[in-house]
Amino acid sequence: MIDLREHCIQLLANRGVSVADIADCAVYLQSAYFPNLKREDMVESVMDVLGKREVQYTIMTAIAIDKAADRGDIDDPILLNMLREDDGLYGVDEVLAYSICNVYGSIALTNFGYIDKDKFGIVGELNKKNPDGSYPGNHNTFLDDIVGAIAASAAARYAHSQEN
Repeated sequence: MIDLREHCIQLLANRGVSVADIADCAVYLQSAYFPNLKREDMVESVMDVLGKREVQYTIMTAIAIDKAADRGDIDDPILLNMLREDDGLYGVDEVLAYSICNVYGSIALTNFGYIDKDKFGIVGELNKKNPDGSYPGNHNTFLDDIVGAIAASAAARYAHSQEN
């Protein structure tokens, strides 16, 4: 039987994203509320989020779409261009990321909005463009949002697990 969490961790790694990268983003989101928070504290939350079936399906779908854009395997040339350029008005990538946040509630959703705008850490790295506006490697239209949603959800999970 396939371990979907490990499969998703490998898919993320193949696109340059580690659990530690995501944990760093989650720490960033919660460090103002928990000043002594460290990456190791957040890895458990990231692993828990990655253990959810809905999250796993979302990761697999998002990466499949980004890889299809990399290969040019999208039949509609207008859609392919929007995916390759991560068009600002194309919000389907954010909507897919919301499905992860919805598992963890409103804190996850507001965390996601913040990190999606702020582009901290690996989220920003996945979103970097060349000076001409092209992407230097993979197209990560969906991946940057999925990674941000995982970090936002891990941060929310951690916040909910702490005593007030």
